[in-house]
Amino acid sequence: MPLTTTTESAFAADVLASARPVLVDFSAGWCPPCQMIEPVLEQIAADEAARLRVLTLDVDENPVVADLYQVTSMPTLVLFRGGQEVARIKGIRPRELILAEFAPHLG
Repeated sequence: MPLTTTTESAFAADVLASARPVLVDFSAGWCPPCQMIEPVLEQIAADEAARLRVLTLDVDENPVVADLYQVTSMPTLVLFRGGQEVARIKGIRPRELILAEFAPHLG
């Protein structure tokens, strides 16, 4: 199942106003590591759907949000809870390490 995309115009509703935690994948279509991590994030989205939403945001198409959150490398995974950034991972990690890093913030 492909990841759901968010945009600058939808970011506040999709991410900041979400009642459950949201993991945002800041990526770009030309980024090979971003393409490599996408299946991992799709699996996390499917497995953790009850407690976590996973979205992707293309930094080239949405530079204002990328700049606001100071995303300087891709992929960057940012976990939001209650409208606030609570954790961040830069680069590729296996599924288990991503979940371990974010687990304390998922409740």
